[in-house]
Amino acid sequence: MNKATVLLPILVIAVLGITSSLFIVDEREKALVLQFERIVDVKEEPGLAFKIPLIQRVVRYDDRILSRDVEPLEVTPLDDRRLVVDAFARYRISDVQRFREAVGEGGEDTAARRLDGILRAEMREVLGSVSSNDILSTDRATLMLQIRNGAISEARALGLEVIDVRLKRTDLPEENLQATFNRMIAERQREAEDERARGREAAQRITAQADRTVVELTSDAEREAQIIRGEADARRNAIFAEAYGPRRQFFEFQRSLSAFEQSLQQQNSTLVLSPDSEIVRELFGAIRAEGLDPSATQAILPEAGTETEAGAGQTGQGTQPTQQAPIPASPDDGGGNETGTETAPLGN
Repeated sequence: MNKATVLLPILVIAVLGITSSLFIVDEREKALVLQFERIVDVKEEPGLAFKIPLIQRVVRYDDRILSRDVEPLEVTPLDDRRLVVDAFARYRISDVQRFREAVGEGGEDTAARRLDGILRAEMREVLGSVSSNDILSTDRATLMLQIRNGAISEARALGLEVIDVRLKRTDLPEENLQATFNRMIAERQREAEDERARGREAAQRITAQADRTVVELTSDAEREAQIIRGEADARRNAIFAEAYGPRRQFFEFQRSLSAFEQSLQQQNSTLVLSPDSEIVRELFGAIRAEGLDPSATQAILPEAGTETEAGAGQTGQGTQPTQQAPIPASPDDGGGNETGTETAPLGN
């Protein structure tokens, strides 16, 4: 019984000692075995490892690729155009023993801050040696590679390996941003005004050409119309000359009637003319105090001569009634008045 009581504490102590001396190294990390804060072993391979309990302790560091955003940095390129550059870096702990010696108890946070200082110094040096157009261009991979290569040697002293450096954003400072925007707006407005001026010039040129074309077409059409009207008038006159040539008096009589028709278009029109007027001379020349002279009527209306004689004969026989028609008095009648009333038989 006393033997069991002695062995049980020894067994418990042995189990605790074995469990406290064993530790597992994950594949995503590296471990350092420290004895009185001095590195006695480095465990980089994943698996089971041993340490001395109570004397030694294990410090673990991430073995994955880490990312670090660099604080925005204001740089001055060769053309003295200040820019604010925002970047980030990817790195990993390549030498944990050197890393521990460099940063001590600070660990990864201290290493990240020191890496920021290295990257900011390299960015000032590299970006300050080129123009702002090179920094703002899309082809700036060479600049990022130069910054990475410059930071590798200094980061190696910290036990770090810089894998990549990227420029995320490049802007103007706030105090220069509005002035730059105003300048860009002025440039765009000037370009727009130039385009509008060229458009107005082209519109005026097209309008002038169109107006010229309209004038030419109108002139050609008017000339052709005048020619056609002249030919039509000549043909009309030829037809009239052919129709009325042998009957000149009848033509003049018809023209007189046409003049009357055009003069008396309105319903209340009144026309006062002298019997000797050119327009009624042929009409009243055949009218006398005795009545219509068949010979004169036949001279005016050659085709109607036969009908006039027949009407006069019928009047003499008393078969047709006579009407009293006012006949303008001829100036030779000596009646003292400009107009008179005569009785004239009217034929059919």
